[in-house]
Amino acid sequence: MIKAIVTDIEGTTSSLSFVKDVLFPYARAHLPDFVRSRQTQAEIRQLLAEAKQIAGGEPNDEAVIAQFIQWIDTDQKITPLKSLQGLIWLEGYRNGDFTGHVYPDAERNLRAWHGQGYKLYVYSSGSVQAQKLLFGHSDFGDLTPLFSGYFDTHIGAKRESESYRRIAAELGLPAEQILFLSDIKEELDAARLAGLATCWLIREQKPDAGAAHVQVSDFDGIHL
Repeated sequence: MIKAIVTDIEGTTSSLSFVKDVLFPYARAHLPDFVRSRQTQAEIRQLLAEAKQIAGGEPNDEAVIAQFIQWIDTDQKITPLKSLQGLIWLEGYRNGDFTGHVYPDAERNLRAWHGQGYKLYVYSSGSVQAQKLLFGHSDFGDLTPLFSGYFDTHIGAKRESESYRRIAAELGLPAEQILFLSDIKEELDAARLAGLATCWLIREQKPDAGAAHVQVSDFDGIHL
């Protein structure tokens, strides 16, 4: 019996185009000035220090800014980058520059599942802050009351089964009582290896009868 649902964001609850065509370009455009204007703040200094450690050596702040941009351009899942992007997006949401895209079928079913007593969680490569911002400033208003918790790459990489074991331990539930929703086969493979139930959101793709995971075109096709 499923008691908890863990959902991905990109391509699952929200369109890939919103993240790739709105959020990422916004962060890329604003990152240099954002860092330069706040580089004395403790939080920014910490993120710069973490980035320097990952990049190796002792590059100056301008070199680290260039490294952040390079990581964005190559779609790297680097934790300090994700945290910095979250801070930049916070400013964008607060300024009303955009709202978080959520598919109507996702919003409708998340509300229904919450009302039925299922515990809902988010697991995304984007930072927890970025996750809360998207759902807190969504097209449907503040959806954060629906969720009981959030996970990002601090818990582990999404294509590693150990990450899902850690999530199950955090939730205090047997893995088989947790359903993981994603649009990425490798993430679903890792979740299944850890014992979780899985469901593959294919959205505009054609279903594959031979797929290793149950496939649905949207949240309306998910039967708990």
